Amino acid sequence: MDAQQLKGHLDLLLLATLEQGSRYGGQIIADVQAATDGYFSLREGTLYPALHRLEKAGWISGAFEQLPRGGSPVKFYTLTPSGQQELKAQRERYEQFRRAVQGVIGGAV
Repeated sequence: MDAQQLKGHLDLLLLATLEQGSRYGGQIIADVQAATDGYFSLREGTLYPALHRLEKAGWISGAFEQLPRGGSPVKFYTLTPSGQQELKAQRERYEQFRRAVQGVIGGAV
């Protein structure tokens, strides 16, 4: 995994993951890893500061909930309406970026 590539697209990956429904940190890590066939393996030190930043921006909300298996409550994160708008905007910017890079490096568009 290239940390610089992840850094530029982390918000998009997290917002898109939460579009599928509320998740807690461990689920987000597992879902991103599964969706990318292990290419992105998020660490807690990367994930939680990003989630706090997205929450502060109002794009996600967090609430502590009890898991069915018991134990301490965990914080579940949910995409907000403004987060859905931001996700749409980030997807559009990513597509513009992807097309521009593809134009330079060639190959199928």
